[in-house]
Amino acid sequence: MAAASAPITMKEALTLPSVGINPQFITFTHVTMESDKYICIRETSPQNSVVIVDMSMPMQPLRRPITADSALMNPNSRILALKAQLPGTTQDHLQIFNIEMKAKMKSHQMPEQIVFWKWITPKMLGLVTQTSVYHWSIEGDSEPVKMFERTANLVNNQIINYRCDPTEKWLVLIGIAPGSPERPQLVKGSMQLFSVEQQRSQALEAHAASFATFKVAGNENPSILICFASKTTNAGQITSKLHIIELGAQPGKPAFTKKQADLFFPPDFADDFPVAMQISHKYSLVYVITKLGLLFVYDLETATAVYRNRISPDPIFLTTEASSVGGFYAVNRRGQVLLATVNEATIVPFVSGQLNNLELAVNLAKRGNLPGAENLVVQRFQELFAQTKYKEAAELAAESPQGILRTPDTVAKFQSVPVQAGQTPPLLQYFGTLLTRGKLNAFESLELSRLVVNQNKKNLLENWLAEDKLECSEELGDLVKTVDNDLALKIYIKARATPKVVAAFAERREFDKILIYSKQVGYTPDYLFLLQTILRADPQGAVNFALMMSQMEGGCPVDYNTITDLFLQRNLIREATAFLLDVLKPNLPEHAFLQTKVLEINLVTFPNVADAILANGMFSHYDRPRIAQLCEKAGLYVRALQHYTELPDIKRVIVNTHAIEPQSLVEFFGTLSREWALECMKDLLMVNLRGNLQIIVQTAKEYSEQLGVEACIKIFEQFKSYEGLYFFLGSYLSSSEDPDIHFKYIEAAAKTGQIKEVERVTRESNFYDAEKTKNFLMEAKLPDARPLINVCDRFGFVPDLTHYLYTNNMLRYIEGYVQKVNPGNAPLVVGQLLDDECPEDFIKGLILSVRSLLPVEPLVEECEKRNRLRLLTQFLEHLVSEGSQDVHVHNALGKIIIDSNNNPEHFLTTNPYYDSRVVGKYCEKRDPTLAVVAYRRGQCDDELINVTNKNSLFKLQARYVVERMDGDLWEKVLSPDNVYRRQLIDQVVSTALPESKSPEQVSAAVKAFMTADLPHELIELLEKIVLQNSAFSGNFNLQNLLILTAIKADPSRVMDYINRLDNFDGPAVGEVAVEAQLYEEAFAIFKKFNLNVQAVNVLLDNIQSIERAVEFAFRVEEDAVWSQVAKAQLKEGLVSDAIESFIRADDATEFLDVIRAAEDANVYHDLVRYLLMVRQKTKEPRVDSELIYAYAKIDRLGDIEEFILMPNVANLQNVGDRLYDEALYEAAKIIFAFISNWAKLAITLVKLRQFQGAVDAARKANSSKTWKEVCFACVDAEEFRLAQICGLNIIIQVDDLEEVSEYYQNRGCFNELISLMESGLGLERAHMGIFTELGVLYARYRHEKLMEHIKLFSTRLNIPKLIRACDEQQHWKELTYLYIQYDEFDNAATTIMNHSPEAWDHMQFKDVAVKVANVELYYKAVHFYLQEHPDLINDLLNVLALRVDHTRVVDIMRKAGHLRLVKPYMVAVQSNNVSAVNEALNEIYVEEEDYDRLRESIDMHDNFDQIGLAQKLEKHELLEMRRIAAYIYKKAGRWKQSIALSKKDNLYKDAMETCSQSGDRELSEELLVYFIEQGKKECFASCLFVCYDLIRPDIVLELAWMNNMIDFAFPYLLQFIREYTSKVDELVKDKIEALTEVKAKEKEEKDMVAQQNMYAQLLPLALPAPPMPGMGGGFAPPPPMSGMGMPPMPPFGMPPMGSY
Repeated sequence: MAAASAPITMKEALTLPSVGINPQFITFTHVTMESDKYICIRETSPQNSVVIVDMSMPMQPLRRPITADSALMNPNSRILALKAQLPGTTQDHLQIFNIEMKAKMKSHQMPEQIVFWKWITPKMLGLVTQTSVYHWSIEGDSEPVKMFERTANLVNNQIINYRCDPTEKWLVLIGIAPGSPERPQLVKGSMQLFSVEQQRSQALEAHAASFATFKVAGNENPSILICFASKTTNAGQITSKLHIIELGAQPGKPAFTKKQADLFFPPDFADDFPVAMQISHKYSLVYVITKLGLLFVYDLETATAVYRNRISPDPIFLTTEASSVGGFYAVNRRGQVLLATVNEATIVPFVSGQLNNLELAVNLAKRGNLPGAENLVVQRFQELFAQTKYKEAAELAAESPQGILRTPDTVAKFQSVPVQAGQTPPLLQYFGTLLTRGKLNAFESLELSRLVVNQNKKNLLENWLAEDKLECSEELGDLVKTVDNDLALKIYIKARATPKVVAAFAERREFDKILIYSKQVGYTPDYLFLLQTILRADPQGAVNFALMMSQMEGGCPVDYNTITDLFLQRNLIREATAFLLDVLKPNLPEHAFLQTKVLEINLVTFPNVADAILANGMFSHYDRPRIAQLCEKAGLYVRALQHYTELPDIKRVIVNTHAIEPQSLVEFFGTLSREWALECMKDLLMVNLRGNLQIIVQTAKEYSEQLGVEACIKIFEQFKSYEGLYFFLGSYLSSSEDPDIHFKYIEAAAKTGQIKEVERVTRESNFYDAEKTKNFLMEAKLPDARPLINVCDRFGFVPDLTHYLYTNNMLRYIEGYVQKVNPGNAPLVVGQLLDDECPEDFIKGLILSVRSLLPVEPLVEECEKRNRLRLLTQFLEHLVSEGSQDVHVHNALGKIIIDSNNNPEHFLTTNPYYDSRVVGKYCEKRDPTLAVVAYRRGQCDDELINVTNKNSLFKLQARYVVERMDGDLWEKVLSPDNVYRRQLIDQVVSTALPESKSPEQVSAAVKAFMTADLPHELIELLEKIVLQNSAFSGNFNLQNLLILTAIKADPSRVMDYINRLDNFDGPAVGEVAVEAQLYEEAFAIFKKFNLNVQAVNVLLDNIQSIERAVEFAFRVEEDAVWSQVAKAQLKEGLVSDAIESFIRADDATEFLDVIRAAEDANVYHDLVRYLLMVRQKTKEPRVDSELIYAYAKIDRLGDIEEFILMPNVANLQNVGDRLYDEALYEAAKIIFAFISNWAKLAITLVKLRQFQGAVDAARKANSSKTWKEVCFACVDAEEFRLAQICGLNIIIQVDDLEEVSEYYQNRGCFNELISLMESGLGLERAHMGIFTELGVLYARYRHEKLMEHIKLFSTRLNIPKLIRACDEQQHWKELTYLYIQYDEFDNAATTIMNHSPEAWDHMQFKDVAVKVANVELYYKAVHFYLQEHPDLINDLLNVLALRVDHTRVVDIMRKAGHLRLVKPYMVAVQSNNVSAVNEALNEIYVEEEDYDRLRESIDMHDNFDQIGLAQKLEKHELLEMRRIAAYIYKKAGRWKQSIALSKKDNLYKDAMETCSQSGDRELSEELLVYFIEQGKKECFASCLFVCYDLIRPDIVLELAWMNNMIDFAFPYLLQFIREYTSKVDELVKDKIEALTEVKAKEKEEKDMVAQQNMYAQLLPLALPAPPMPGMGGGFAPPPPMSGMGMPPMPPFGMPPMGSY
């Protein structure tokens, strides 16, 4: 069946590899397609990602790095659902993301693993686990809800689909499982149907299922159907069925009858089974798709088979509904996304013609509104009408495909039916049926509305219009307008009757809607007329209308000025203003005139309105000088100021301050330049200083930055207005840091009597010039001294203040300042009073009045500077008596006591409060010993050292230093920089330490000497303490210190100290001696304290005498000593001696080093003895392993066998590997055999060339790697039989096959390799790689077997790989066959043409040629056949006829000069009427002089250069050719040329026929003249009848009479007279009939009126209720019109003759 006529069209919508999808991910588990909008692919390499393909733009896939086990796109929106298993659990984590909003919508963790999931609705996910099914809504925070448990028939099934019906009351779950044991390849399908309402399940056998809805006749509610397909086997018999069953039948309603049909599978598809089912709701078709690509199409209503075909050569694993086109999408393993759709043009003819099922064809056409059944529908309608089955006929007309029966003729038919009494008129039945089915067309709507309007049932019309049951038209609006204007307006709008709509709005005075509507429909009314009309009745409405016009796109249709004038002509100032204010909002330059105009009219009439407009600031392009003058006249001085641009004008207006709001005037100053503003300010002050001062001050405050503060100050100073200066600077002061500003403000405040402000500013401001302010205030002599006090107190002028107050006798302010303001400055006041020689009583009283608030230290300092310290005696004693502990009080009191020499030592030693440094310094020049006392008391180290050094008091210094025990002090006095160090050391050694009884003091002194690095002095000190029988002679620490110091400073004394002293730390001192390289002394210390290990270490490590160490070890006989000796011997390479020493020491700790050393020295016999000793101490795998290795090295294989049979912890695997690596194969064989490591044993036996044993071991190992190693070894040893045994176990692994092949080929073992591969073909696990590799080997080495191999195993070959091999080896015939098998027809065709001697076969090439995709190959094939097989070129071209460009083929043959060669082809394709083909064939016919064929070609095919051919033929020597030229001219309308050519060849009949066809009277009469001139009387007579319609009778009579040929013209004249008499008779008859028709029409109108009255009685019962769905309307045909016409006449030729 040709694809063009097939009822189902298949096309490739997309290939997934073309958008970057790796073919390995095109599987059921990686690809999902939930609807026709999106495909979702999950990739796992090179990285985890999810690819989303939008089917509306498939070449722009969205790729996101997402890791998931499954991904589903929502059927409708860009929402992605993801599923991933939590690591280490069987739980699945679900997430839903909104891709557009980039946000997670919700997530859930399922306690069970989900085995299948699917979007069952756009808002619901279905989740299937091993035991249950859940529904999870994406809305809200809901969790998955369990729906039902899986039935037993789905256990161990792979779930492939889950669906719900549109009402979500029925659910179906589908799974598949391997088939029965006798036929496992026939997959078993299981289905579980669940009712949500009944909570019950039913288990069925089915492979695919789907829900559908169908309206059963007589039931207004749709029925829910389930369709399912199954393929089962019973007793070896296979049954394939499609079932369609209604679910939940509605009681009391007609039910859907259960249907079933067979699914016929061809023999080649015996094991195929359905995998998917889709329902086309658009056409009510069922699509069943099988795994191997078969498509079955059935009618949903009748289960009738419609179509079957294979739609994909590759297995299909995924389908989804394409609801918009009534088809489906399918995805196959190759990645093709196929779209199947109904071929609307051919399906109905196919069903009616091919299937001969007329009823189904009509039903399909009605359901899908499809073409192809018109004749059937019309015929059926006429049959029903003839049988008076008007209801059925009405239903058929309503459902007729493409509305072929919805015509005026049909309405007229129903109108013409006489109405039976008591029955519904057929016309009303027809309209009622249409209304229940849908919408009426325009004619039907008009005709039905006439009936309703006559019945005055307007509500029916309103309901039908609201439900969109009627098609609106202008005629319908005119009809309804007679009863309801509003309803008519709605109809006009829907019908787009624009003039009628505008007129209706105008009648309703809804002028604003006119603009909106006109804009919507693009209509242009007369706006000016409309505006004038509105203006007369509604001025405000006119404003609104004008504003709406101004907002129209493309600008206002009426000029703004014209509109304004219309308003002003009627004195509508406010309306004109409102309009202009709105339209002038954009403030455009071109509106300057209108801006001026609106301001002028309001300044003259309504100044307040103009003021408001100007205040709004919406205009900027008007005539400003003009408006300024009008503002000044209207008293709007502020607006006048704003518009004047000249200074004199401004000065003239600005002085009217009485009429100007001050704030506005201030704001105006902000618009002036600095110079103009200052000038205006001066004028205002000059005119009225007092009255305008406030305005000037406010202006200066507001614009101080612009005008300049200095300039403002100068103005106020110029008019000596300190008040203005005070107010101006007061506002500016807080933001200014200018000292001069602050000073001027203080000055102005002082001069205006604002003393409190002066006091505040002097107290708070930080920016005035203190010196200048102080001097001003002193000169001003204000009665209140507080401002001066603030300045002097804050800026340190207290002495000046005190002097001013004292000299001005303002003692009260001095007391107040000291007591209340700042007691802290009392010392300065006292000092100044002392300088001013104030009486002491006043000063003492002042001091005592302050008491504790007085700072003592500065007071003492002030009095001490003036040598008046005794003045404070009473004050200080008073403080002490009050319990004061102030250090300054006691310091001052101490100084007074020291000066008075009143027992100062008692005070210095007993007073705890004074500062030792202050008092001590005070004493240094008076008595140094008192200073030492004071410093000692306060631990003033630096001061004490300085004073004792200065006065040579070293004994006191030594005693102080020893007693202090301070490390820092010791460091300071013992520093080399101290020039007095020696004197101090002498006093310490001779006096201070001998006097000390404190060990801590001695220890601190010794430590200090050590720290100061004075070893000799320290030795001297320690010998005096330790060796001279002092209290510290036996001190442990001091003995240690003496020896250590000697080690460091005088090593020669160390041995003597060791012998003389016993109470010291031997181990520690010994270590120090070793560090000091006093090895003999260290050895002596360790021996003295019996530290033998340390002693032998000194001999080994330091003295480096192994002989003395061995001797010492024999003397002490300690294991630890022997162990140290052994380690030393091992280190020196004396391995055997070291092993002997380790054995003596019984030391197994160093076995790793011993093993390493023994292996390096190759002393395995000694190592065996040592390891046997170690094994008794520890159980270490390394020890046992090394013992085995040592046995192997000394070839004690028997001991190895005996050892491994004993309990041991050796790592035998590692030992075996090590033995193997070191080529100790016999020992390794023992180990590997013992531990059953067959893989290692096999390769070990290979090394021992025991190949049979190696094969046996490899068989036990059964490892690919082992098989390869043994195989390769056998190949190298030419043991090909054993190698083949191994190879058969390798090549079943795809990954290892190529390696084996290369190994054989690299060694030239081609025949053996081929034998191996041929043996591998029979293996149970033989795979595609084996078949392919054998094919490659045949291609390389045995090409004679290649073709047979390819044909036998074409389905099991990796064809691309074999294609490359055949291409390399140039096996063109086989390569062509492979290309064909792989559907690469382009490459196949190219190969055949490039290598035709080997590859060409005509029948094969024809099959390939029709399947190629590259069009250019068609023409290459034409060239190829033209060169090599010209005898078969027509056969080829006939095959390619539907695919090639015939013009191009003709050009190719024409250029090659072989056009005649393809004549059969051109004849076959000439029906296409191609110009090049027609011209080529005509050319051949001319050359062959085949005029019959030429004429036939010209008649049937007119697409060629007709004039060119005619010009060529008119000179041809053959008469028939010239006749054809005349014929061509005639066809081309060149009548004169045709007639001339016919006359030239005496072809008078042709000339006459040409004249008749031309319709040209002049040509006909010229031909008559020609016949007369030539004397052809018979021809003259014949021409009269041939050209009967063209020749005028008077001309005929004239020519005949003048040339004596009346006899030849007489028959013509008789016929002409008979014809005209017949016409007169007909006219009379028609007149009579017309009168009869007029009377009949009048009677018909009377009958119509009577019939309408009858309709009025029946209408309420006949018409359906308005709410019913699917209603429409139409026009009634006009009454037949009577008319007159001429009887038909033949176009030319002889008219029929009448008898007389």
